[in-house]
Amino acid sequence: MRAVLMDAPGEPDVLIAADIPVPALTNPYDALVKVHAAGLNPIDTKVRKLNMYYPDKLPSILGCDGAGVVEAVGSSVTRVRPGSEVFFFNNGLGNGPGTYAEYTVVQEDYLALKPGNLSMLEAAAIPLALITAWEALVNRGDLRDGQSTLIHAGAGGVGHIAVQLAHYFNARVATTISNSRKAELVQSLGAELAINYSAQDFVEATLNWTDGLGVRLTLDTIGGETFCKSFAATRLYGRLVTLLSTTCTAQQINTARLRNLCIGYVQMAAPLYFGLHPARIMQTRILERGAKLFEQGILKVHIGLALPLESASEAHRLIEAGHTTGKIVLQIV
Repeated sequence: MRAVLMDAPGEPDVLIAADIPVPALTNPYDALVKVHAAGLNPIDTKVRKLNMYYPDKLPSILGCDGAGVVEAVGSSVTRVRPGSEVFFFNNGLGNGPGTYAEYTVVQEDYLALKPGNLSMLEAAAIPLALITAWEALVNRGDLRDGQSTLIHAGAGGVGHIAVQLAHYFNARVATTISNSRKAELVQSLGAELAINYSAQDFVEATLNWTDGLGVRLTLDTIGGETFCKSFAATRLYGRLVTLLSTTCTAQQINTARLRNLCIGYVQMAAPLYFGLHPARIMQTRILERGAKLFEQGILKVHIGLALPLESASEAHRLIEAGHTTGKIVLQIV
């Protein structure tokens, strides 16, 4: 089968196209999936650069997000059958075959049926973004009806799903963007306020929007100074959920302490890395619930760019350059 391998950590050029054997079904609960499309995420680029999770297991196939058709199943599989169209989050951290390949093996409990109204490209763009946004807003953020939220980078991969989810949960949504085109996108997805951070101070804009109180929940998808400044945009006894690890100054930390903020972290790949089977099943349930929202037209996914499998290195360069809109996807079939 065609695949893209990483033989060593480094720059995007370490991703090399190769022909390798189709993986075998060795577990009775596994399914062999013919991958039609693979979604790309920032975590892919971090694993490529640092190979921090499984440094002794090379070469590896990156890619956590995928969509395709079940081609064969193990003897104990009951959730899917050959011909089932599925989407999933699985592997891609270096410990098992990821989705930058024509075939991959997935345990049946981690497969969700693809939304019937979406293409394979669209479905492949969803899993990590949807699970991350759901865990951040619902599980960590405890977002409730009528509350206010600030979502950073609302036109990005996670951000544009988070904006829609927050709107679905009847929250008032403000989000940061970098240009008028992205402002139009996030407002079409349910954002009440689009803050152009290149022209406005997002803290000041958020405080003005909330009559000086700040938002009840901030979702930080950027890290760095954006995370640290967000303390002042979040109301007293509010919550700030971040996807990244960031060091702030003592003065900034004191702002969070004085405002009695609850700060949470989301690393949705943790259940995969630590082998937490029940937690991974819960993530599959998020995909299943999300699939219904996509089929009902409540959620939409924005594909910024689709590239062929062999252009994985170019896709990584684009992600690392930043300012992408929506998701980048590799088209395999």
